[in-house]
Amino acid sequence: MASDFGVSPESVRRWVRQAEIDDGVKDGLTTAEQSEVVRLRRDKRRLEMEVEILRRATAYFAKDVAPK
Repeated sequence: MASDFGVSPESVRRWVRQAEIDDGVKDGLTTAEQSEVVRLRRDKRRLEMEVEILRRATAYFAKDVAPK
């Protein structure tokens, strides 16, 4: 069956498993939850980079303001 569509049997098994999770038949992360996790991880990385940039900028400008 899967080979008729040029898809591996394992791909079909994964799709069926994910469909069962999305339908509430099996436990696990739904497709929407997986997408949200990916988005949140991406946002977290971006925010960590922004914090690091601000930390470095603060240190750079603080040395010019510090009394000598």
